[in-house]
Amino acid sequence: MTSVPETSEATGTGPPSRDQARTRPVTDLPADSGASGPAALTTHHLMRLLDSGPRGLTEQQADERLVRDGENTVPAWRPISWPRRFLRSVRDPFTTVLLCLGLVSAAVASWGTACVILVLVVVSCVLRSGGEHHASRSMAALREMVATTASVQRRTGEATPPVAREIPVEQLVVGDVIRLGAGDLVPADVRLLRASGLTVHQAALTGESVPVPKYAVDDPGGGDAEPEPGHMCFQGSSVASGSGTALVVATGAATRFAAAYRGAARRRGETAFDRSVHGIAWTLIRFMLLTPPLVLMADAAVRGRGLETLPFAVAVAVGLTPEMLPVIVTAALARGASALARTSAVIVKRLPALHDLGAMDVLCLDKTGTLTQDRPVVERTVDARGCADPGVLSWAAVNSFWTLELAELPAPDSLDEAILDAAEEHGADPLAYEGVAALPFDPARRLATAVVRRPGRHGTRTLVVKGAAEDVIDRCGRTAVDGVEDRLDEAGRARLLRFAADEAAGGLRLLAVALAERPARNGPYRDADLRGLVFIGFVAFRDALAPSAADALGVIARRGVTVKVLTGDHPGTAARACRDLGLEPGEVLTADRLGHLSGKPLAEAVEGATVVARCTPRDKARIVAALRESGRTPGFLGDGVNDLPALHAADVGICPRGAVTVAREGADVVLAEKDLTAIDRAITAGRRSSGNIAAYLRITLSSNLGNVIAMLSAGLLLPFLPMLPAQVLVQNLCFDAAQLAFAFDRPAPAAVRRPSALRPRPFLRFITAFGLLNATADLATFAVLAFTLHTTAGSGAPEVFHAAWFTENLLTQAMVMLLLRGGRRAAEGRTAGPIQIAVTALAVIGVLLPLSPLGPLLEMAPPPALYYLLLAAVLTLYGAALAAVRARYARREG
Repeated sequence: MTSVPETSEATGTGPPSRDQARTRPVTDLPADSGASGPAALTTHHLMRLLDSGPRGLTEQQADERLVRDGENTVPAWRPISWPRRFLRSVRDPFTTVLLCLGLVSAAVASWGTACVILVLVVVSCVLRSGGEHHASRSMAALREMVATTASVQRRTGEATPPVAREIPVEQLVVGDVIRLGAGDLVPADVRLLRASGLTVHQAALTGESVPVPKYAVDDPGGGDAEPEPGHMCFQGSSVASGSGTALVVATGAATRFAAAYRGAARRRGETAFDRSVHGIAWTLIRFMLLTPPLVLMADAAVRGRGLETLPFAVAVAVGLTPEMLPVIVTAALARGASALARTSAVIVKRLPALHDLGAMDVLCLDKTGTLTQDRPVVERTVDARGCADPGVLSWAAVNSFWTLELAELPAPDSLDEAILDAAEEHGADPLAYEGVAALPFDPARRLATAVVRRPGRHGTRTLVVKGAAEDVIDRCGRTAVDGVEDRLDEAGRARLLRFAADEAAGGLRLLAVALAERPARNGPYRDADLRGLVFIGFVAFRDALAPSAADALGVIARRGVTVKVLTGDHPGTAARACRDLGLEPGEVLTADRLGHLSGKPLAEAVEGATVVARCTPRDKARIVAALRESGRTPGFLGDGVNDLPALHAADVGICPRGAVTVAREGADVVLAEKDLTAIDRAITAGRRSSGNIAAYLRITLSSNLGNVIAMLSAGLLLPFLPMLPAQVLVQNLCFDAAQLAFAFDRPAPAAVRRPSALRPRPFLRFITAFGLLNATADLATFAVLAFTLHTTAGSGAPEVFHAAWFTENLLTQAMVMLLLRGGRRAAEGRTAGPIQIAVTALAVIGVLLPLSPLGPLLEMAPPPALYYLLLAAVLTLYGAALAAVRARYARREG
């Protein structure tokens, strides 16, 4: 089936005269398919409304309309400047809180704390805005116009004949008459005036995997309820075969393509990253905001100290805050995104989307072009009994070859191409027969016919007919099996049709092949010659599988990601493709069975299914949104305008580089190729980054919580402040600097085996358990200090206590970093990793700083030697307890 015959020509009589002024601007004409749109009007009426005709517009008319209506361009997304990205990054909740703490610190004259906080905020915002700006520049290199030039008929004056010439698509206007050929992109919404063998790829708009026949209709009959009328072509589609002449009815912002683009501009709601980080952030913010008032009230009630403890209270609040979180998160994500772009050509446009990739636990995708290639292949050929028969393929190849040659079609369609490829592999030679005439594919008859001369049969011609099973079988009166003909009755027709239906349900696409012998003649062959045919068999097609899809699906499944195939194809076709790839389809749902379900009921209905077929763009978005509302973290892979709603409904929208412009603009992640293995690499990078962020949060928050509990306890027990604000600041600076190592660590393999969402409740359980353990170690250190100061004469000054606790705090924090990290064990490599280096530096600073000349400047005095011996015992017990609790936690989580 390769082509459509020449159809009706428009009956318009040309544009009305100048005195018949238009009463309606051309841009007011709706581009929908309803009764008032261009799809429903007669060609004559439509041309009069648009002040145009079959010969097209004059140059003057086109210039006037271009000035009035604007260029034919998709509304471009305004690029965000680097300064604006910088300001937007301040909206992160922790960044905002740090700014507030910095202002409070400045208000109480704690200038050191205020300066450190400001530096952290600036570094975080620079990293985030810089990473996203780099991704934006990479995307700019991928942007393409929907088409570059168009062949348009224009006239220099009213009386001159039209001349076809190429112009930039931006200069097309409503009323232009354009010519379409194989390989052209449709540059605007158009109404067909003439068509010859025209088929159009409109997968970018509708998701249909095969070219759709298009034809001209002079009078649609008052309205066409179909969303994609056969006599309309829309911007964003492309011509697969044939040629045509069309009238432009909508350009620029009025096209269906642009309407989908405008819909893509809607801001996505809260993503998995937002939910995770914000949930943890606001929980901690509540504790942090409560801390200063509690410290002030406790000191006032127990020790009688008033506002002089405010700097200490602010320092405690800062100590509870993981102030490095914005820097660590941004650095880890930016590093992962940069590595992906460099090694896998995957562009992460929105840095938090890398976390969402790591947290993704369900991947929704279409079948065509992802699991399968955009072309069919011959699965088998069978005779009327359903038995294999290579002769059917030979005759089908004769039909495809001579129809293509004699009808002068520009290129074969995908089914003919598959037949010719398969025939070549099996050694069939269509040139063994001499072509005489051809009747190309007609969408009304759904048949294509080649008339050939067989060697040794003078005076007769063989008609080789190929087409839709129902249409071919209806024209057959006999069957031929192994060269023996038999009568085909109604029962036989019903049996053949049942066989075709069963094969379709099993995921195959069938074409029927029939022959007829007719006396040789010079006149044309007509529809009457296509009766009383002899049925010889079926050609069955399946979708060609994507080469890497099967292996990639297996890897993705082992990562703990469930795959959902949301497709507009036949249920059997989608199920077969899944089975061929080793993906068990289970119960195959269709979108109409889901009715008007939404939210949790829809998610529950889809949960047990791998395939949902017959999906419209709205259905895809509805399913993805329902999965998200039910607590899943869905990603969606799409490449067409029809995929935009689902791309925005998902936590992370993914598209290949070859996707339509609006899909690339609306996606969060752009792949170099439409290849599932690239998604696996992106998931791995996301989980590594998330693993580093999770390790930082667990270690920092548990350590900070323990320190705050100990500090509050010491503040109530001691007659002096347990640590001066300057000492708290230096301690935090040392710990913060060491924590930067988490952005460059490599998590253990277990971190990439399952989704890595940062969920508040598990974090709170973890930091509570280890925070209390850390506080216990601090309180044990108090006991050691009390004993040491009691037994050591002349060493009871607060300076000794401050130095001793400063050392203990940094050493315990170093132990926490080493024992609770999620990275590789030391045995995995002899070279020290970033965590080991940071831990060593932290321990050295903790021991030597109070003993150095900087100690007195910070009001610290060296502790006695006995303290270090007792501290070593406390740290040994603490390390053993920490390792034991960590192992128990790991067993419970595993």
